[in-house]
Amino acid sequence: QTKSKVAPTPPSSMTSSSSPKHSLATVAGLFVSAMVASFRPCCAFQLGVRLSVRHQPYSLSIAVHHHNTRPYSHLFSTTSENAEIQKARVVFLGTPDVAAASLKTIYERSQDPSSCYEIVGVVTQPNKRRKKRSGKIIASPVGIVAEELGIPTLTPEKARDPEFLDELQNEVKPDLCITAAYGQYLPKRFLATPKFGTLNIHPSLLPRWRGSSPVQRSLEAGDNPVGVSVLFTVSKMDAGPIVAQESLEIDADEQATTLLPRLFEIGTQLLIDSIQSVTSGEITMDTATVQDESLVAEASMIDSSEGQLWPQKMTAVQCHNRVRGFSMWPGCFLHFQIGDDDTEPVKVKVIKSRVLEEKMEPTDVIEIGQKKGDGLRMVCFDGSVLEMLQVQPATRNVMDAKSFANGLQGRSVRWLNGEDES
Repeated sequence: QTKSKVAPTPPSSMTSSSSPKHSLATVAGLFVSAMVASFRPCCAFQLGVRLSVRHQPYSLSIAVHHHNTRPYSHLFSTTSENAEIQKARVVFLGTPDVAAASLKTIYERSQDPSSCYEIVGVVTQPNKRRKKRSGKIIASPVGIVAEELGIPTLTPEKARDPEFLDELQNEVKPDLCITAAYGQYLPKRFLATPKFGTLNIHPSLLPRWRGSSPVQRSLEAGDNPVGVSVLFTVSKMDAGPIVAQESLEIDADEQATTLLPRLFEIGTQLLIDSIQSVTSGEITMDTATVQDESLVAEASMIDSSEGQLWPQKMTAVQCHNRVRGFSMWPGCFLHFQIGDDDTEPVKVKVIKSRVLEEKMEPTDVIEIGQKKGDGLRMVCFDGSVLEMLQVQPATRNVMDAKSFANGLQGRSVRWLNGEDES
């Protein structure tokens, strides 16, 4: 895009000079000097533009050209419409869809004239090749939302990159940082930059489930209630003092796919409600609630191998809770023997399940219930029964239990343990 400003027509006393071109150049020089003097220092650097001046017979044109973008854009200063209101400069860090939803909400609230903060920048993971077939490089969900909202964005490869940290300290100068599933460790230099600290939305009732998979591990463990915490970020993972926390009673069949967005929605509201207290100095690292280290539970990273269900040593409740917790990734699966023993075992994902109250004699045979809406019933080693309502055989689409049973054409099904598979 190019924007131009045109200088006023020179007075008649100047145009009647014996050297009109020389006089016009003089006026042009004075005009440019005044324009440049009116800019803030380093304005062109902060905006990522350059100014070029060219003389025309009766006008002066100043063109604005955008530089080629660097690995991440320069952020620039913003000022409140009301000079008397000093708004805290906030930088948001996040990457996935749940964080993108949080960014939208936090930004929308910042547009209220009474808001005590403004979003001056976003930090997210670098663009990646997210579609294998097309090879198209796509920004993260947070990056896409930031672009839609017109918020300058930084995309460092690592949060410890010196160039990124220099930019943050010397150009962006945040008063407060907010993180929501950003996905990178923040070094001490980063944490020392914002004067009010860094707040994090963490979807668990800390100190329970510190780590990378809090929702998955809480569902796997059968926790109820679950919850979300807003805390100050410190060097030790999820160990900072707690600013706000809220618990939530959930249904026994709720899965991570639906619970994670709910918790981030609640956590975002808790954070917004806390910003005023944090930026006013009412809540600080020293006054927030210190976590009880004796109650810590670690939410370790999930390995894909954990998705396999073992009914010969897991109860129906344990299998069901793992299906709930791993619904986003990696999912849970079993190996079925369909028909004769000489046929190849089939890997089947369990998409949706529930636990029956009744007990049955342990068996490896899987049968569908007799009533409408019943699922495939698997009896575990202790006689407890897991009912699989939706499944997905390898290379097939997700289907309900009845559709799967119809495709068997009368053949029997049994689950296999590790020894059977080998």
